[in-house]
Amino acid sequence: MRVAILDDYQSVIATLGCYTKLAKHDVRIFHDSVKETGALAERIGNAEALVLTRERTPVDEPLIAKLPSLRLISQTGKNAPHIDMAACTRRGIVVSGGGGLGHATAELTWGLIFASSRHIPKEVASLKAGNWQSTIGEGVHGKTLGIYGFGRLGSQVARVGKTFGMRVTIWGREGSQSRAREEGFEIAASKAAFFAESDVLSVHLMLRSESQGIIGPEDFARMKPTALFVNTSRAGLVVRGALEAALQSGRPGRAAVDVYDDEPVLGGNHPLLKMDNVIATPHLGYVERAGYESFFNASFDQINAFAAGAPINVMNPEVLTR
Repeated sequence: MRVAILDDYQSVIATLGCYTKLAKHDVRIFHDSVKETGALAERIGNAEALVLTRERTPVDEPLIAKLPSLRLISQTGKNAPHIDMAACTRRGIVVSGGGGLGHATAELTWGLIFASSRHIPKEVASLKAGNWQSTIGEGVHGKTLGIYGFGRLGSQVARVGKTFGMRVTIWGREGSQSRAREEGFEIAASKAAFFAESDVLSVHLMLRSESQGIIGPEDFARMKPTALFVNTSRAGLVVRGALEAALQSGRPGRAAVDVYDDEPVLGGNHPLLKMDNVIATPHLGYVERAGYESFFNASFDQINAFAAGAPINVMNPEVLTR
């Protein structure tokens, strides 16, 4: 099959062990990001299979209409809010998705918490500039950790917080609360209390229509001036611009973010990057070699299964009856 792989920012895909699974296919890999529909359609061209790196490139109906040769979208991961699934089904395009490991994002979350709490980036830069200790950090022991969403990632972050001697409170849908209760975690009395009591509040929700903008100005206004807000999930969970405004008003006092409304962020062109009370990383959560192997191994298996006439991990199964 003719295969196009988009958004390989680090030029890493061809170095993965699983890449050999595409040896019998005609593969083109693109390392930068293109968003405009016409340019993107020209790039993909006559590809029969399209490999998407997580949610880096949206695939909507106008784009799909310009890709008459496309037969398969092989998504890395099982969440695909960036793909117009109905349009794919109407045009007979199979969408398959699978793979992924959860620990990498949980690990980065704790890296961001400590980097912010102990002022690590600032102190590293200061030391390299010839200075010695210049800040007073804060530990997490005895503090309240709020986990918004007790799924695969949120539960990992919560368990680590408990190990560090933190009081851990949970908020989320009934499923999250039920799972948290089963593990013996405390459920916040309300969403308002959850935001008001947390010293560190970390978001671990999937971005769906019902969770879009689920965190707004009124939530931030309840947070402590000393609190840290952490988002390694999706920027769309927060009302656009609400976090920037909240940080400027002093509630919460600090933020650590790994995700942005429009990615990639180039040229330092984002208001959060200009704030001294923000630590920002370029969506590194899942960007870890073992995780990449898992994601792309599944994606390449999906291509080979489709080529063999037996699609797997199909996210729009109704297309198979067309």
